[in-house]
Amino acid sequence: MDKSSWLKEHYLPSSLRDADFTTVSGQELDPLYAPEDVEGLDYERDLGYPGLYPFTRGVQATMYRGRLWTMRQFAGFGTAEDTNRRYRFLLERGQTGLSVAFDMPTIMGRDSDDPLAEGEVGRCGVAIDSLADMETLFEGIPLRDITTSMTINGPAAVLLAFYLCVGEKQGASFSELGGTIQNDILKEYIAQKSWIFPPRPSLRVITDILAFCSREVPRWNTISISGYHIREAGSTAVQELAFTLADGFAYVEAGIAAGLDVDEFAPRLSFFFNAHVDFFEEIAKYRAARRIWARHMREKYGAKDPRSWMLRFHTQTAGCSLTAQQPENNIVRTAFQALSAVLGGTQSLHTNSMDETLALPTEKAVEIALRTQQLIAHETGVANVIDPLGGSYFVEALTDRMEREAEEYFRRIEELGGVLAAIDQGFFQREIADAAYRYQREIESGKRVVVGVNRYRNEEETLSIELLKIDPAVEKKQRDKLAELRSSRSSSQVDASLEALKEGARGDANLMPLILSCARAYCTEGEIIGALREVFGEYRETPLF
Repeated sequence: MDKSSWLKEHYLPSSLRDADFTTVSGQELDPLYAPEDVEGLDYERDLGYPGLYPFTRGVQATMYRGRLWTMRQFAGFGTAEDTNRRYRFLLERGQTGLSVAFDMPTIMGRDSDDPLAEGEVGRCGVAIDSLADMETLFEGIPLRDITTSMTINGPAAVLLAFYLCVGEKQGASFSELGGTIQNDILKEYIAQKSWIFPPRPSLRVITDILAFCSREVPRWNTISISGYHIREAGSTAVQELAFTLADGFAYVEAGIAAGLDVDEFAPRLSFFFNAHVDFFEEIAKYRAARRIWARHMREKYGAKDPRSWMLRFHTQTAGCSLTAQQPENNIVRTAFQALSAVLGGTQSLHTNSMDETLALPTEKAVEIALRTQQLIAHETGVANVIDPLGGSYFVEALTDRMEREAEEYFRRIEELGGVLAAIDQGFFQREIADAAYRYQREIESGKRVVVGVNRYRNEEETLSIELLKIDPAVEKKQRDKLAELRSSRSSSQVDASLEALKEGARGDANLMPLILSCARAYCTEGEIIGALREVFGEYRETPLF
């Protein structure tokens, strides 16, 4: 009997429950997957073995048998002192990597005493105005011994310079420092909207970072090409996959256009994906991502170093899937999402805390989130076998479909003139908005069930969990520290380094050494970004809606 006969004779005559059998992204699913669904699959060409091209089954030969993923909880609030205490708390409880959340003024390249920063200092992340704050943030934490991820984009070069200077002051050479800066400005124009400069000068700064780090900071991941924020803005899984990889290809093309050898910088590009609630769709997304990246890098861009073909990625569970209603349910949602990331072969993972729809995480909530990863790693047994779902008819068919649909998006983006042209035309923004509208309509109509929100509600629910509140005194304390810094440093060194940076920006000098000079002179982030803004200008988006 074949699948079509089984469907006709056994499945279709039976009654079904009243539901749409689709993924969370709206993809129709067959009731059953069988050999017919993967009959074109070639093992060597499409899957291969872990650690070998096209890396569908994982980028390392041993995967979690060799080393578990890095448990990297995203954390930051208040002042550098406050966040330093949280880092020590997490490291004492078994976290294996740091991940810095910056406040909104820092993300936008503004100092804490900037009028536009009022009311936002230390609220959604830590306030970092200068090298002095970065020194406090990592006080007592040897940077030589740990890797750090920093979620920063528009001013990424500045925060990287502060970090390198802290390592330098601790006695570590640049070549000994490992970590990641997000530095993905393209997804800012597409989804998250925290840009500073227009796209083209932003890409110039990024290629300067690629060139500098490939020579001086070889263990540093220079861009964490991020689908996370694209997904949080409302995209489908395929859109997240396709738009993220398209951004990655755009960075590769920018590096090549700047005269760099692709194998000099591509091995240090990494990715950052969302782990949403549809378990198998997410696993297929990660497997398809590895295969697509490997093929494009080898066949289209001519990369020869196998490390350039390997897509390594960090995953964060989906903040947008968490609910303010019955927040304890979020612990369970996060566990399922984290499990999909591990079965999909992630290299590092952040698990969201149950209270994140209400406030920044408390110590209790973040400890449960970290324990979720540790339970998966040490008690479930899923880390003992590499790619345990490989060969599943369903997973392989879904992986193939993800790849085909992503390739169709690449074709459309190319027809529009590439990623920058597609941003200018609002292509990505419209696609994401349409997907977000469909998903929200499904929830509001009850077609898609969200437990505790549109079904199984507890009408007598009262919030019974502790929430972290940021003391308003944090802002004054940070501004006082900044005033003290401004009065204690050498004005002539500050002025000279900022002038040299402006001169470099007007020409074609690599900006990283000049930004490092500014950092060592204790120029503030706002001053450094202000100098570049004078030369590059500021981006203004054309309204689409």
